[in-house]
Amino acid sequence: MVTLSAEGPLRTLHLGDDENRFSPDWLESVESALDDLESSAEPTALVTIGGGKFFSNGLDLEWLRENFDRHDEYVERVHTLFARVLTLPVPTVAAVNGHAFGAGAMLAMAHDYRVMRSDRGYFCFPEVDIRIPFTPGMNALILSKLTPAAALASMTTGRRFGGVDAERIGIVDATADLDDLQETAAGVVRDLIGKDRATLGTIKARMFEGALAALRGHGPV
Repeated sequence: MVTLSAEGPLRTLHLGDDENRFSPDWLESVESALDDLESSAEPTALVTIGGGKFFSNGLDLEWLRENFDRHDEYVERVHTLFARVLTLPVPTVAAVNGHAFGAGAMLAMAHDYRVMRSDRGYFCFPEVDIRIPFTPGMNALILSKLTPAAALASMTTGRRFGGVDAERIGIVDATADLDDLQETAAGVVRDLIGKDRATLGTIKARMFEGALAALRGHGPV
């Protein structure tokens, strides 16, 4: 169950306690939570976290196989979510509590910062091994956040990075034990609370103009 909670000025988006795949219902819940976040003008920052073993396992491939006639609509919706998180007018951090695979890893990438559990869980772009090329939008999103070396090491290999290796290569900004993960992530953005939303949103939109154009381009997938 997706929830958005508040502790003082800080907001926490909890993605759920299962694999948190991008089913239509799950997407709707996340979109609704972001609507609530953006409807307020109060100073805030966002921490996004999952529960149990997973941050998010990405696309709901089972649903997609059963509804392939809606493929383009579904991918566009996922792209829209990435673009929205990429340009949220508040500081954002993904607290990667467990496995982040495929689109789940891309959702973490769309945040300003990433803090990953140090002892368990993998961060992985498995597309090369499951024979599903990155869409131009997904490709652009990842390349907007990673160095060329980190992009090559993660996008072309399907390698599963634990937290320590992910931090070493620059996929995540920091690691923490599970007990400290959420607070460590909150500490990354807490001092940034209060930035003017309009200004911050504009800076992000201009900074990631290329990725946004690709995500919104409805190009071949």
